[in-house]
This record gives sequence, structure tokens and C-alpha cells, in this order.
Amino acid sequence: MAQILVVDDERSLLEMIEILLTRSGHQVMTAASADAALTAFREGSPELVLLDLRLGGESGLDVLRAMKAHDPLVPVIVITAYSTWDNAVQAMRLGAYDFIKKPFEDNDQVREVVSRALAQRATLSRAERREAAAEILGNSPAIRDALDVLKRVAPTDSTVLITGESGTGKELLARAVHYTSLRAGGPFLSVNCGAFSETLLESELFGHLRGAFSGAYVDKKGLVEVCDQGTFFLDEIGELSPSTQVKLLRVLEDRRILPVGGTAPRKVDVRFICATNKDLEQEVAHGRFRADLFYRINVLPIRLPALRDRKKDIPLLAAHFLARYSRKQGKSIGGIALEAQQRLEAHDWPGNVRELENTVQRAVTLCQGELVGPEHLLLSGGGAPRPSSALVGGVATPATSGAVEVPPGGMDLEAALADIERQYIQAALVQTHGHLTNAAKLLGITFRAIRYKVKKYELDRLALRDE
Repeated sequence: MAQILVVDDERSLLEMIEILLTRSGHQVMTAASADAALTAFREGSPELVLLDLRLGGESGLDVLRAMKAHDPLVPVIVITAYSTWDNAVQAMRLGAYDFIKKPFEDNDQVREVVSRALAQRATLSRAERREAAAEILGNSPAIRDALDVLKRVAPTDSTVLITGESGTGKELLARAVHYTSLRAGGPFLSVNCGAFSETLLESELFGHLRGAFSGAYVDKKGLVEVCDQGTFFLDEIGELSPSTQVKLLRVLEDRRILPVGGTAPRKVDVRFICATNKDLEQEVAHGRFRADLFYRINVLPIRLPALRDRKKDIPLLAAHFLARYSRKQGKSIGGIALEAQQRLEAHDWPGNVRELENTVQRAVTLCQGELVGPEHLLLSGGGAPRPSSALVGGVATPATSGAVEVPPGGMDLEAALADIERQYIQAALVQTHGHLTNAAKLLGITFRAIRYKVKKYELDRLALRDE
């Protein structure tokens, strides 16, 4: 049983919702004006609010702003007519949990949205303890703006679109949204839309029935259905084929999925977060992305800046990665030398934060002393010049066309070459997000060979996938 405030200037609708929710076991307060609503909200401290966006001559958006300023975490379900769709989108951006269009399709629709909001609020205490956003580091204005938007959108249940260049941390931000939302107690799953063929992607997302296509020997539940009550992250959504875009649009509109080869839709309760490094508005203009799908996913947009636009954050990020990989490798590296730090800040970072992380990880591997120096940084084009050699396992190896030197006391050639091979395989897996087939292509080796070497070098602890 929950304390619920219902705000609507239509007396008949107000009474209908009051009766409906009372019969469901809730205590219901009602208000027919903006002033009455805010008074009831402050004095009654409701656990949930249903708010009409048109209150006579007053705006429900102003009421929503005031409620969120007083209690940012209370779920507010807005009630909107079809003619006020733009206001519904604005309400989502102000922190509304969800919306219901009137006239209502049926009473079960209202009960379902209310039940979902209350059930997910019960997990909020756990969500507050999860400081997922702490992994998103930086003090630059651009990253602070992104974090401010995150705090506003996380408690809602609306679709989020994260944009930014590759390597800026879009999946990290998506996880932060999930773990600071009302769905934190549910699963978080992700799929890279560009890593699968069209048929395989539809099967992964929506599942399939036995015999739906060649190789479909058993029924398979799709990841969207597996993610029920949680958050589903669609990375690189701009890579979706036109037919998959249509199917995803239907899922977003009515929260029902249709497995490949199936005829009976299945209902799901999932929040979607999408990400892309493409300009989707340009993709829409050129006919490569559906306009209706774009408007459906662009309700709550968050833009992540490129690392070159937030270079003041590089020392903080580098120190964070240094501490992480020093700890993992059991080393006591005290910091980064001044010249090395200057080279990091001078680099353009086309691969953004992911490239910086990989650079620091390699530097920790190569460093044998107490400070990471410029000789440990392997920066590709556009940055500081490479050193003439680097240390791998204590052995000098050529980083450019410089001469190779063998230590006077001799060396273990096989061990040195194995260390180099392991580093290249790990770098390829990081670059392809654990996709074994793509990593094998980058390295010019077979799929069987990379599977063998991953096991040999104990890299199977990483999040790997075959397809």
C-alpha cells in the first residue's frame, strides 16, 4: 500500500483514478489545481504522483519542476492528451518517471505503470548506495554538464540517448544511469549493434523459435526478455538495419517483443539506453535512420565530450588508471614523471579515454621503477614521438627502426616474444570490446589461433564473445 497523489482538473477523471487506485489498496490524495497539488505534495509526502500536464490555465510542467526541486527522487507519472505530446517529452527531460496518454486504453494500463513505479522505487535505497557515477571522472565543464544531466534522467524510466565519439565512455555512463536509477536491482545487459549480422542481431535481441532459420535447433529467449525489470544498452544504434529499426520501434512503443519465427508477442518491462558515435540527425536526413525511431530514443539526450575537449581532466584520469593497473599487476608505481605527463596532455587522443586507459596500462606493464617515464609511453600518430626502444620483461625491444640491443647477460627470447604477443592480443581484444573474431582479423590470425592464445595467456578472464 502506498500514498499516492493524483492531480487533474477534470473532476470525473480524478474520481475515476482515485477509485481505481483505492481498490488496488493505496491511499489516495487528490488535487484539482497547481496550488492544491503543491500543498498536498509538501504536507502529505506522497510516494508517487500522477500529474496532468494541463491544469486549467496552469501548466503541469511548472508543478513538476517544483515537485522535483522539493524531492528529486519521487516518481511522477504525467498524464497527457495526444495534443500535448511535446509537453510530455519536456516532462521526461525534467525528470518525470513515465507518461500515460488519455483517454486511457484500459484501467490495467494505469495499474501497471503505477505498480512498476512503486516496485522500482523499493530498490532506490540500494541504488543510492551504488556510486556508479564515481567512475566517470573529470572536472571540466563539459563532463560536469553530462553528470548533471545523468542525475536528472537516472530516476526516470524514459529512453536515454548517449552520443559521443568512440572511446568517450558511453557504456560507462549507461551503467551509471542504471545503477543510480529505480531499476538498479535488475539486470544490465548490453549489445553492440554493429557486431552482428542482421539475422543474428534480431535473434540476440528478440530471441527465436526452433526452426526459424538454419541452425535454430532450440527455442532461444532474447536478451531483451532476459533483461526484464532491468536496463538494456544498445550501443552503436546507428548501425541497425532498416528492418531491425522497425522492430525496435515497435518494442519501444508497446514494450512487446516478437521472437524470430514467432507469432505471439511477449510483454517485457525494460528501460532502453541507446548510444552512437554518429550524427543521427544527419542519418535521418540522408534516409539511413528512421525519423520516428530517432524521436522515440532522443527523449533524454546526453552528450559526452571528446578527451581533446577536456584535456584538463587527463592528469586525473591518468592517475586513476595508473592506480588501477598498478594494483592489478602488483606494482608500486608512485606516479607519472613530469615529461611523461606533458606528453600525455599534448597528445590529441583520437581514441579518447579508451586510448588513454590502454596507454597507461601498457606503461604500467613496461615500467620497472617507481615512476612512469616518457620512455614507457607508446603514443601513436599525432602525439609525442615514440622512444627508440621500450622495455618488455626487462628486455630492450625496437619501437621504431632503431637498432636492437641484446642485454650483456643474455635474455630469454621466447619469454620476451611471448610477452609482446600477449600485449598485442590484449590490445586487440580491448579495441574490439572482446570480440574474438574481429580481434583475430586485426592480428591476421585464425579464430582457432586466438582462442588458443587467449587461454594460453590467461586472457579469458576478460568479457569475451565469439560473435
